[in-house]
Amino acid sequence: MTTPSTHSVTELLLAWREGDQASLERLTSLVYEELRRLAQRYMAGERADHTLQATALVHEAYLRLVDAPQMCWQNRAHFFAVSAQLMRHILVDFARARHNLKRGGNAKQVSLDEALVIAQEQQGDLVALDDALSSLAAIDERKSRVVELRFFGGLSVEETAEVLKVSPDTVMRDWRLAKLWLLREISKE
Repeated sequence: MTTPSTHSVTELLLAWREGDQASLERLTSLVYEELRRLAQRYMAGERADHTLQATALVHEAYLRLVDAPQMCWQNRAHFFAVSAQLMRHILVDFARARHNLKRGGNAKQVSLDEALVIAQEQQGDLVALDDALSSLAAIDERKSRVVELRFFGGLSVEETAEVLKVSPDTVMRDWRLAKLWLLREISKE
């Protein structure tokens, strides 16, 4: 399957922003498979019994995207960067809600050994990564965005550079430093 061309996606985004609803339908059919691949990439890092499916993640992100037609879309890379950010927030919100349920909601009683295994589930990793990314954003917003675009969004170095309006060398430098910083931050927990 080929990925949609940058030019056609950008044209449809601009037309949608100007109020052309037909362009939204064409855009949706053009980018759906790529959004689905992005969602599958996210879901691959989740635990096997996760109740949210890749398709539901795409649909939830889509609903949030359509609620933001006033967004000043720049191009295809910007669209997928925003989509990736939305998917990340949806999964983090889902993980936090699940974590809150475990703290009392519909929680069943388990032994201490079972609780230790549950505590090591991957949604904790996602929440820890989100917390670390938020801390990094407070110190260096651009490095945080580089991680978000590359790791979560699956954007290339060049696409990330285009979205952030910096050079590819700057993206690589930020990427290396941010990964080290995040690793150190997450290992503290």
